[in-house]
Amino acid sequence: MTEKVVVLGAGYAGAGAIQKLETELQRVDADLTWISDNDYHLVLHEAHRAIRDPGVQDDITIPVGQIASPGTEFVKATVEGVDTAEQVVELDGRTVEYDYLLVALGSQTAYYGIPGMEEHALTLKSLDDALDIHEQVAEAASQASRNDPAQVVIGGAGLSGIQSAGEVARFRDERRAPIDVYLVEALDEIMPGQDSELQGAVRKRLEDADVEIMTDDPITEANEDAIHFDEGDPLEYDVFVWTGGITGRDAMDDCGLDDEHNRVTCESDFRTSDDRVFAIGDSAVVDQGDNPAPPTAQAAWQAAEVAGENVARTIEGRPLETWTYDDKGTLVSIGEKAIAHDVSAGPVTVPIRTFNSYPAKFLKKFVAARWIAGLTSWPRALTAWDSL
Repeated sequence: MTEKVVVLGAGYAGAGAIQKLETELQRVDADLTWISDNDYHLVLHEAHRAIRDPGVQDDITIPVGQIASPGTEFVKATVEGVDTAEQVVELDGRTVEYDYLLVALGSQTAYYGIPGMEEHALTLKSLDDALDIHEQVAEAASQASRNDPAQVVIGGAGLSGIQSAGEVARFRDERRAPIDVYLVEALDEIMPGQDSELQGAVRKRLEDADVEIMTDDPITEANEDAIHFDEGDPLEYDVFVWTGGITGRDAMDDCGLDDEHNRVTCESDFRTSDDRVFAIGDSAVVDQGDNPAPPTAQAAWQAAEVAGENVARTIEGRPLETWTYDDKGTLVSIGEKAIAHDVSAGPVTVPIRTFNSYPAKFLKKFVAARWIAGLTSWPRALTAWDSL
């Protein structure tokens, strides 16, 4: 009997798993279907580049036809839900049956019940989001003056928020635009939970880029022209971007799987509470003991190969592999500059713990290029080099 294997999502986890599945499923009688609401893979950790320059979009998007083989059926559609009892994926207007399902839908922005946040804040979860931010920043700058600069506020000082603030600052400097850039964080330090050496290095680069950092005061409300804080005075804005957290996709509501905030819980072999459903990437909370894997691109593409292999192993009745997240370090860009921290390449760890300047910038570009090359080819990756 031909097994129907379905993969949901074209992010790092989905795209990586597709290629592994195409190899592994050659040993069994199976049809592979790939479903995503976009017909391209977005190199999401470089999406902030499009805030400054929309022209990079062709370099940071990869058509699915360059990733999947002709034997994989691709369906461009929005996943509305998953019915595990009936073993079907519900799309906008049709259903797709499966025998085995790999959920790699990614995440959506979490608003934490803050009044007005969802209605008034921009987000950075897609290429369209980045282009929208660019347009609104450019429009605000065109209406501003030196005496009355545009106020661009980035909420959330994790990687996305920091890199977005850096791109807006670079946009301002390249165009000599009258823009004030603010980075707002509820906790007492940027990059919460990270090493203090990295936090300090990033803070210095942001301050050098003339980004005003506001910490230790959570946002309590957002309206159409200002955000309000628990203690401080309201901050008016012309453009407000919220990058403060993630939650699972609405499509996983009521799917019958164990979850945490719509992120499906699974074992270290990516099996969920349903043996025929696997979950990976931001869609999943993977059991890693006391050190859970972060919802990052690095973790997703590490996990993709194991998850793809385990789907095939399940069909064959073989024991499954387990996965342990291996932190390869942190690379963060602030405009044209970059910072590297605890970076390793296989068994080799860079001896300098935190560094910047050209070596850090090169490493950040190389990591993104290596991912593109893995999905396509090195010539394709090198054409994107200047945009990364």
